[in-house]
Amino acid sequence: MNIIINTRCANLSSVKFAFDRLGYHAEITDNIEQIRSAEKLILPGVGTAKAAMQNLADLGLIEVIQNLTQPVLGICLGMQLMTEYSEEGNLDLLKLMSGKTEKLPDCQLPLPHMGWNKVHYVAEHPLFAGIEQDSYFYFVHSYGVLPNSYTIATCDYGVPFSAVIQHNNFYGAQFHPERSGKAGALFLRNFVEKIK
Repeated sequence: MNIIINTRCANLSSVKFAFDRLGYHAEITDNIEQIRSAEKLILPGVGTAKAAMQNLADLGLIEVIQNLTQPVLGICLGMQLMTEYSEEGNLDLLKLMSGKTEKLPDCQLPLPHMGWNKVHYVAEHPLFAGIEQDSYFYFVHSYGVLPNSYTIATCDYGVPFSAVIQHNNFYGAQFHPERSGKAGALFLRNFVEKIK
């Protein structure tokens, strides 16, 4: 069963519709037992890190997520929450992998970084199976994770930043695969079918 964690700060229905279009059943829930027993999990997020972390704390989900052993895909803010710390509000995050979320550097480009941009994966990875190198994905964000040892794909907006990160069973995408057309749909399909 695919579970979309109800973080109460994301367009959950658009993520669910993306799974529906691919022919997969996905349920939106904040039920701890359902989350623990899921086969695959999505951690979506939109808005501020502080609000998202407060929601997860109120729902009793922080330790639950930290102890998950099945594949988890963070989307946008959900990816950023996987790092240790956010400059946005100066707060600790889920600490699922080292690194921090910081405001994208001022490169005389408008923030948020919003729209389609090329993603370059740095090595063969099952998440990108069948996806052409430098395919376009849809982004909306002002904060990001600069490239580090967990980066498996990058994007450039004045400076390079992490488009996809991974540590153990935790995966994160800064872009919105559910809004990224064919490449995004294949990315989600690969997460469901190729990530064990």
